[in-house]
Amino acid sequence: MGGTIGARLIRAGHDVLFVEADEAHAAAIRERGLRITGPVDDFTVPGACLAPAEVRGPLHAVLLAVKAHHTPVAMASITPLLAAGGFVVSVQNGLNERVIAEWVGPERTVGCFVNYGADVVEPGVIMRGNRGAVVVGEVDGARTPRIEWVHRLFLDFEPDALLTDNIQGFLWAKLAYGAMLFATALAEASIADVLAAPVYRPAIIGLAREAMAVADARGIRPEPFDGFDPSAFSPESGDAAAHASLDRLVAFNRGSAKSHSGVWRDLAVRKRRTEVDAQIAPFAELGAEAGIETPLTRRLVELIHDVEEGRRAQSWETLAELARID
Repeated sequence: MGGTIGARLIRAGHDVLFVEADEAHAAAIRERGLRITGPVDDFTVPGACLAPAEVRGPLHAVLLAVKAHHTPVAMASITPLLAAGGFVVSVQNGLNERVIAEWVGPERTVGCFVNYGADVVEPGVIMRGNRGAVVVGEVDGARTPRIEWVHRLFLDFEPDALLTDNIQGFLWAKLAYGAMLFATALAEASIADVLAAPVYRPAIIGLAREAMAVADARGIRPEPFDGFDPSAFSPESGDAAAHASLDRLVAFNRGSAKSHSGVWRDLAVRKRRTEVDAQIAPFAELGAEAGIETPLTRRLVELIHDVEEGRRAQSWETLAELARID
């Protein structure tokens, strides 16, 4: 995600420094530049790229695009280097703004929501699969000169980028959709194929309904994006509205060159742990605090762990284990 944005910003004339922990990826960027491929873009930009230990301050604007569970490690490096007026923008999935604020304070934390698809396909090469929602906003909803500057910056990446006073609403809506994506990763199938399969829809709809119930209990007003309609998964809405939203999500994902989620790639290709403990499990904990039961969400976390640790394979049968709890 960070490379995709950074490359576009360099192309637009901004001064960008990449910080990359993957030595092979960083070396390729330094030697050959960063190439963006796919149906949206095809270009290469030269780019300065350092390892985290090589970075020196002061840092004024940091676009943080690490996996959610790497946020504390990244913030341990960033915090002592952050300029007095510097800030961190969470270009991540999950509620990482809460974690960032624990390190640098809410006044130096900026919210961001992205829903485009991108994968590192080889060192120095990123495939951008589609365009999707890009939204920025202050965590408290304020309109500040800083957030207006961040919005102008993101317009050089995505011309339809939005500036919102309800970034929490977008982040919580993405949590619900993110839970769906984790569910699709249980099967050895594409996002669209899983969302389109009628037999698994009750469980997938149930995941979104749990997320919306927790959001409602916490006073969050979720926002729609790219076919995901939060109101379709509210307690007042019936199954027809939920199925219609899923149909739109199927169409959105069928139109993307990125057919599988990053979670699926973590499990099937990279053979590494996912963001489930940093992205999905905290949502279940927030539900418990609000008195909302989230059995599907908790079962999803368990099944992802089973796949991570080799107790289950990615398969329709594993996805069926989630469906059986509904």
